[in-house]
Amino acid sequence: MSTNFATKAFFGKKVFITGHTGFKGSWLAFLLNEMGAHVMGFALPPATAMNHFDLLGLDKKIKHVVGDIRDASLLANTLNEFQPEFVFHLAAQALVRPSYDDPAATFSTNVIGSVNLLDAVHQCKSVRSLVYITSDKCYENVEWIWGYRENDQLGGRDPYSASKAAAEIVFSSYARSFFEQRPSLGAATTRAGNVIGGGDWAVDRIIPDCIRAIEAGEPIRLRNPGATRPWQHVLEPLTGYLLLAARLYEEPQRWRGSWNFGPSTHEVRTVQNVAEVIIGHLGKGHIEIVESKTQLHEARLLQLNCDKAHQLLGWYPRWHVEQTLEATALWYKAIMNGGSAEQISRTQIQTFFPELI
Repeated sequence: MSTNFATKAFFGKKVFITGHTGFKGSWLAFLLNEMGAHVMGFALPPATAMNHFDLLGLDKKIKHVVGDIRDASLLANTLNEFQPEFVFHLAAQALVRPSYDDPAATFSTNVIGSVNLLDAVHQCKSVRSLVYITSDKCYENVEWIWGYRENDQLGGRDPYSASKAAAEIVFSSYARSFFEQRPSLGAATTRAGNVIGGGDWAVDRIIPDCIRAIEAGEPIRLRNPGATRPWQHVLEPLTGYLLLAARLYEEPQRWRGSWNFGPSTHEVRTVQNVAEVIIGHLGKGHIEIVESKTQLHEARLLQLNCDKAHQLLGWYPRWHVEQTLEATALWYKAIMNGGSAEQISRTQIQTFFPELI
């Protein structure tokens, strides 16, 4: 399936995004704006002082509403007033380790917040396509070498993973109780592997940790250097979300369900290898292996099987892991050298989506 279809599907359409101030959300909002969509974002303020949303000046490009998805009435009223045709739900507490520090807030945001979003969509009859983003960590991870399929068991040992599995169960209930009786609405959940790219400054993520350490002239401290992840550029799953959203709009019944978007298992790299590649592209930095001071569980192996997206949706990754790491490193290098986040982000989007030019 050509992504040219998806890039044209949003022109002039109203698109509502939760979590548009976050890493993935800001890329999605910027990308949809470049495609000519009328975008409204609903989210908390950016979580870090340095962030992609502010650097892009997105508050001047799209309709920007500051709100908490746990505020059901504000969320529902905002959605209903905008009357969107497309909804992308990305708002979340998105990190494993902070979920140990405040599990109640993690469950409240990721479960109750998602209930509020689903209920708002249920009440808003303009919505034709809902893409509900959870996480690859929604699967009960036994750390086997095979990729998890969409029909594998859900679960989670840490609060974050458990909250994402719960959010999937909530979606399933709304889909079967309400959305299946609404033939004009296509709704699906998506689960993506580890996403990297420019513009991420979140804590406890390998790329932002590398950048902060290099900028401060400090060593990059790695707790689990041998941990492996299926790394993919942020534009990869966003392509999948857009393709899926466009198909849901056209044929709601056919494309409903759950979808994995991740890189090939050949693209797996260790955390240490990723840090070494970033250092190589930036030309500075060094690694220090440190013993973890906590006994908190962190998964060491997690991969997705994306055969469904490949065979039915026609989605395939465009960039291999070396291209992904290079693009990510060069984005930060450009910012460090005083470059424009808007320009480097647009250039990378045009490289990734030549059909947009």
